[in-house]
Amino acid sequence: MEISILDAIILGIVQGITEFLPISSTAHLTITGKMMGVVSDKNPELWTAYIAVIQMGTLASILIYFYKDIINIIKAFFTENLFKRRTYKEQSLDSRLGWLIIAGTIPVVVIGLLFKDIIEGALTKNLYVISASLITLAVILFVAEKTAKFTKELKDVTMKDAIIVGIAQAFALIPGASRSGSTITGGLFIGFKREDAARFSFLLSIPAIFASGMLQFYQSLEHLNSNGLVSLAVATVVSGVSGYLAIDFLLKFLRKNSTMLFIVYRILLGAAILSLIGLNIIKP
Repeated sequence: MEISILDAIILGIVQGITEFLPISSTAHLTITGKMMGVVSDKNPELWTAYIAVIQMGTLASILIYFYKDIINIIKAFFTENLFKRRTYKEQSLDSRLGWLIIAGTIPVVVIGLLFKDIIEGALTKNLYVISASLITLAVILFVAEKTAKFTKELKDVTMKDAIIVGIAQAFALIPGASRSGSTITGGLFIGFKREDAARFSFLLSIPAIFASGMLQFYQSLEHLNSNGLVSLAVATVVSGVSGYLAIDFLLKFLRKNSTMLFIVYRILLGAAILSLIGLNIIKP
């Protein structure tokens, strides 16, 4: 698999932007890779390894963007639970967020372990599955937009809310669903304001992105070699920068705008993928 510096920059931009916008990084990387000719049945492990590495860039971007929140949550969580021994209701918002993130992470861990072989097998890189997921979640997000109350903020999140959003995050395991898209949708259904739904979505995603990213990175090492390390490094850095900008853009965008832009885009992309397959321009 030969990837030029230009290809690496394109893949890095695609990975960074689509990882955090509710439009599915898997869908965009798969279609981009196939259009560029770097994804084929002959090199699935190498492509998976390449993506696993450049995802480290987006992992770094979310850790950097929310580093103050992360530090405050960890500090408050251990201080108030181990030393001050406060009950959950007595704890600060930062400490409670620690519990909420743990509770919300459990569903994706359990479902991920139970259906790991299916998710990583037949579903991976299947464009029929990806296009169906793009369109289906767009419809569900549309329903959430039309029924949401937009009243809850981070300080109002309950344990039940966190588990519901966590279950929604588990649906992101289906290629094409989108982690942020699934969790924002779940947040809107339980009454979140859009920006708070996105912020909680990002905070909740950190353990899952970190754990899955590190595992995939470790598993990918045996498939990588010294060839193309420069392009790999470029793609990783670019994905980190574009990922940081995508997070910042989405949070600011949702303060004043709905998710309708992303809903329409997902439907159009899903339909475009099906059309390209039908015209035999790309293989499913």
